[in-house]
Amino acid sequence: MLKILKNILNLLLPPRCKLCGAIVEDDDTLCSDCYNKFDFITQPYCSHCGHPFDDVYQIGKNSSRMLCATCAKDKKPWFRLCRSAYKYQEESKNLILSFKFHDCTDDAKILAKWMFRAGDDIWNKGVDVIVPVPLHYSRLVKRKYNQAAMLAVELSKLTGIPVDLTHLIRHRKTRPQVEFSGHVRVKNVKGAFSIKSIKAFQGKRVLLVDDVLTTGSTLKECAKAIAKAKPKSIDLLTAARVC
Repeated sequence: MLKILKNILNLLLPPRCKLCGAIVEDDDTLCSDCYNKFDFITQPYCSHCGHPFDDVYQIGKNSSRMLCATCAKDKKPWFRLCRSAYKYQEESKNLILSFKFHDCTDDAKILAKWMFRAGDDIWNKGVDVIVPVPLHYSRLVKRKYNQAAMLAVELSKLTGIPVDLTHLIRHRKTRPQVEFSGHVRVKNVKGAFSIKSIKAFQGKRVLLVDDVLTTGSTLKECAKAIAKAKPKSIDLLTAARVC
């Protein structure tokens, strides 16, 4: 019965592309033209931070274990793995912007599906709890929702892994990171996060979730706060990343 009702509804109100509005076959998807504008991140990429390599760097079977120059030098990495679904570029950024600033909250579903696929390495290593990057309460009131939290909830539905929305907090109000670049981003979020309870993350495999990875400053500060609880591991997963 539900299938029949859905078919009738699709005839009256057919599903449409999340970007251009063209009629598509399934809900929460893109038309082929819009989909092809996205540069999804696939191998070869750094096996640690997930930064994509140019094809010239791919060396047969060893490409899945290659490190970028930054990760190769880092003797004490602050995260276990980092992955992102696609490159944040002019052609593809509108999906994130609409989701984040224009109340297109349904876009969380398609973004989370892509993140789920991109995080395959992370799921294989194991995750105990998914934690979104929190907003300061004043910005949450203004925006009405936390886009990272919505992504985390959708990922929880796909994986069955619980979400913790309360124990990582942004206790200091910061300016939007988009206003800054480089070292100013680091200074803007330095010391802005804390945890309510050591027990919430102690000994656990924590997955930090956000919409876009730019310099990593925000995620790093979140990880530093969680690290005080001595978790087993901290991984990072975003919908997009600036490359």
